[in-house]
Amino acid sequence: MSPVPDDSLLDDPARLSEADTDGLLRAAALAGAQVRSVVEAATELGVGNALTDVRPRALLIVTRPGHGAAIAHLLVALLGPACPVPVVVTDEVPGWVGPLDVVIAHTEDAGDHVLAESVGRATRYGATVVVTAPPDGPVAAAGAGRAFLLPPRVYVPPGFAFPRALGAGLLTLTTMGLLRTDVQRLADELDKEAEKDHPAHESFVNPAKSLALRLADRVPLLWGLDPAATAVASHARHVLAAHAGFVCDAGSYADAQTRFSLHRAAVRSSSGQGIFDDPDDFAGDPTAMLRVQLLAISSGPAAEAARHMAGDTLPGADVLAPAEEVGADEPTRAAVLALRFELAALYLGLAAGTIGGSGRYASAGV
Repeated sequence: MSPVPDDSLLDDPARLSEADTDGLLRAAALAGAQVRSVVEAATELGVGNALTDVRPRALLIVTRPGHGAAIAHLLVALLGPACPVPVVVTDEVPGWVGPLDVVIAHTEDAGDHVLAESVGRATRYGATVVVTAPPDGPVAAAGAGRAFLLPPRVYVPPGFAFPRALGAGLLTLTTMGLLRTDVQRLADELDKEAEKDHPAHESFVNPAKSLALRLADRVPLLWGLDPAATAVASHARHVLAAHAGFVCDAGSYADAQTRFSLHRAAVRSSSGQGIFDDPDDFAGDPTAMLRVQLLAISSGPAAEAARHMAGDTLPGADVLAPAEEVGADEPTRAAVLALRFELAALYLGLAAGTIGGSGRYASAGV
């Protein structure tokens, strides 16, 4: 069972500040600054000169514990099936890596010996490596002088580096001409989202607080209507568990439809209880505890058709479609929705006492 949040905390800036002793909300709000810092570091290292319009034999995206898997799947989703080069998502760099390959990797663990071995192997065999990692430790040593090492320039606590890693991946793909995105615009939109979600803004005008309230006391079902949205759902599952202790289901809506019992429960949950119904009438009904959230990043006729079909089946589901708010490209919309979920998870964690300060809001013991 997920922790029960104290909803009243969300609209009390003084209590929020008291609970957030480690400044976690501010750390998340530095997402745009993290992206800009990556662009600056990459420019100084000459990443553009080395990778402009490069067509590698293979693009390898190395995943490590934490945000790695969600970032890799999001990059693959954004590249799409029309990507002109093979894309390999792997836990370790394989032995066949060579000088015609490009490797993208991320870790927050300076002592990640597995990644250090991968970076060492890739550089030894002449591959181009772009890695976001701390400036010291085995990973940095493995790539010293041979890899493009992008260390953090904006300090955030462990677990908050998703924007930096995503920014590095997007910048690399854009430089190679495999993806077209404005990384500077992405950073600006993250700043705007952070401002909307500021702790001083009340929940009815604060998207992250509103999202947190929709998820409070519920079991979230986060289903993506397109590949990029499904990757964001995976990130949302991670941050909800990391910050709020919430357990949720995440995946594509197409896959959810094949899990018949859960899908039937979701249909009942989203269609059986209206805003004017008495919650007591649903006491004891486990489906009443479900909250279906349909995520949509893509736009266009096909995306609209998918939304309408899912909406007809799940009429009470929440639809999170940043295209309606953010007039930018798909990578930017995905980053904005990912940040919104991260801030919502932090608000829930502070309200539930799974993170934060002393007393009632003390961090859970380990």
